[in-house]
Amino acid sequence: TFVTPIVGIVPKEAAVAALVLVGFLMMTQITEIDWKAPEIAIPAFLTIVVMPFTYSVAAGIGAGFLAYVVLHIVVGKIKEIHLLMWLVGALFVVYFAIDPISRWIS
Repeated sequence: TFVTPIVGIVPKEAAVAALVLVGFLMMTQITEIDWKAPEIAIPAFLTIVVMPFTYSVAAGIGAGFLAYVVLHIVVGKIKEIHLLMWLVGALFVVYFAIDPISRWIS
């Protein structure tokens, strides 16, 4: 793609430092999570845990988005789900389904 040559210029050491800094900044926000509300706490926890276990930031964020939507539906707070959350949740369903479907077809 267009940005591939630009990304190749950045040394791995710089990328690692940026990822560590972003991870640190994410961890400073843990105290702001409402841990007593499961529909908030579980998606946040899944986002934090799935990223390192899958080596994928996208998978962690996707797990959090999907858990947020599903848990809000389960606890009866469906009206609190913003339209963009529905859209992003649907896109993550497609993101997670593409690989299994392509394996199943071929």
